[in-house]
Amino acid sequence: MAFYYEIHRDIIEKSVAGNGKAQHQLYNLYARAMYNLCYRMMNNREEAEDQLQEAFLEAFSQLHKFRFESAFGAWLKRITVNKCINALRKRKADLVPSGVLPEFAPEETEIDSPGISVEEVRRSLEKLPEGYRVIFSLYLLEGYDHVEISQIMGISEETSKSQYSRARQRIKEIIKIDRHGRDV
Repeated sequence: MAFYYEIHRDIIEKSVAGNGKAQHQLYNLYARAMYNLCYRMMNNREEAEDQLQEAFLEAFSQLHKFRFESAFGAWLKRITVNKCINALRKRKADLVPSGVLPEFAPEETEIDSPGISVEEVRRSLEKLPEGYRVIFSLYLLEGYDHVEISQIMGISEETSKSQYSRARQRIKEIIKIDRHGRDV
């Protein structure tokens, strides 16, 4: 019985052995998804492309360490997220100061205003401050929980929750401004 984490096992094993065609095939299988992740985090096409290349370079250099204990995509995603986080740290991405923490319901996983389209959320995500955008992307779009985000970002779990809550609110405000053409 093959497990989901053994998907593409033959391609991965050939890539470890140095087969360039297999490496190219592996890249083609995952590049689009990893680029989208990079773009959501970096908010810049060129920087996203750079981080995508950096992530694949590291993945291919460390491929011999992949043990098929998880899905290859999850392993690659972790490398990609870490590359983006490190690049953002180099840019000294500051989180917006949290002040008083708002109430946060952990089960909230979407923008809860009716009639908001995915495209509106995507466009407003690009307008968020970096700290908000990264945490919003990691939590809602990439499926990390606040404990994982706090570890990745080197912040408290409460700060992650607060930043996510504020990002959700700011996205709603941006959409309202975009729809009505005035500041909120």
